Amino acid sequence: MSNAHTPLRSAHAQATINPDNAADRRGPPRPVDMIQLLPQYSKAAGLGQVKWIASSNESTIPPSPAVQGAIVQAAARGNRYPSLFGTELVAAIAQRLNVRDQQVMVGAGSLSLLQLALLAFTGPATEVVYAWRSYEAYPMLITLTGATPVSVPLDVEHRHDCEALIRAVGPNCRALIICNPNNPTGTLLTPDEVESIVRAVPSNVLVILDEAYREFTGSHFDAIDLLPRHSNLVVMRTFSKAYGLAGIRAGYLVANSDVTHAIQRTSPPFTLSATACAGAIAAWSDEAYTQHVVDIVCKDRDRLRNKLHALGVETPTSASNFVWIPAPQNALRLEQLCVREGVAIRAFDGYGVRITAGSSEASDAVIRAVTTLRGAIGRIN
Repeated sequence: MSNAHTPLRSAHAQATINPDNAADRRGPPRPVDMIQLLPQYSKAAGLGQVKWIASSNESTIPPSPAVQGAIVQAAARGNRYPSLFGTELVAAIAQRLNVRDQQVMVGAGSLSLLQLALLAFTGPATEVVYAWRSYEAYPMLITLTGATPVSVPLDVEHRHDCEALIRAVGPNCRALIICNPNNPTGTLLTPDEVESIVRAVPSNVLVILDEAYREFTGSHFDAIDLLPRHSNLVVMRTFSKAYGLAGIRAGYLVANSDVTHAIQRTSPPFTLSATACAGAIAAWSDEAYTQHVVDIVCKDRDRLRNKLHALGVETPTSASNFVWIPAPQNALRLEQLCVREGVAIRAFDGYGVRITAGSSEASDAVIRAVTTLRGAIGRIN
C-alpha cells in the first residue's frame, strides 16, 4: 500500500551531511541582507558610572504604590497565561476614551504596536514617510518590513515641516509617521497642523500619530476626536513615560476598527504580560498620581530651559518630558562633560543633545556641564 508521506520521508533520509563535501562547511547561518542595512539604536555614554540618568526619557518617579501592588499580585499568578490581547486593559481604555473596544489594541509598548502596524500596511515596494530628526527607531522598523524609509528634514524651528511631509507622499507611500511632540526636539504641532496633514494625504496612506509624550503637552486637544473623520488615522500612546511603566512595557493604539483588526492579525497572542496589564490598568485608573508626576516633570523641564536661556543657550519650546539643545558641533563633547558631572544624557552626533527632565539635581548637573563648555568655547548652539 502506498503512503503519501513516503516521498517526504525519503527526501529527508537522503538529506545527509557529507563531512568530505566542502559545501557542507560554509560556516554559520547568514542573516538576510536587510539585517546589514539596519541602523543601530544609540546608547548614552556613562551608563553604569553616573549618579543620575537623564538619557532615555523615563519617568524619574516610580509607579504609585497601587500600581506596584497590582503588579505584585499579578506576578503571584504568573503560572497562568494572560488574556490573548489584553482584554481588561482594552475595556478600561475604551471606556474612558469613549470608543468601542474594537477600536483599541494594546501591546508591549507603543513601539511594538508600531512595528505591527507597519507590518500590516507596508512592505517591499512601498514607502514610509517620517520627519528627521525624529525617533531613531522609525527607520529601523521601516527597514525590517522591507519598505523604503523616506525622511523629511525638520524645519528651522526643529518642527515637522508639514508641507514637505505632504509633498514626500508619493504613489508608493503606504504610511506616514508623525511624532507629536517630536522626539528628540520636543516640538509640538498644533491640532490644525495635524489635521492638515491627515486631510492632505490619500486615504490609502496610513497616518500613524505617535503621541508617546502627549501627557506633557498641557493641551486639551485629543487626536482621537479626528477618527470619525479620518478612517486612515492611527493614534498610538504609551504607559512608559507619564505613567512610569517603561520597564513594564505597555502601550495602546486607537483607530478605525477595520484598521485595528488588520493590525491585530499580525500580532502573536499573549504579547502583553499579565503584570504589564495589571500595572497599566492600575496606572490608568490613578489619574491624580499621573498628573502629580506630570506636574513635577514639567516644572523641572521649564526650570532647565530657563537656566539654559540665562546662559545664552537656546532651546526649542518643549511639550515633552525632555529638553533639546541644538548643538551640531558640540553634542559629544557636552555629553562627556555631563558624565563628568555625574549625569548621563543622550547625544545625537551632528544634531544636539536630549536631556530628560524630572530631577532637579540631574538638571543642575547638566547646567554645570553647559557652563564649563560655554566657558571653554564661548557658545554651545
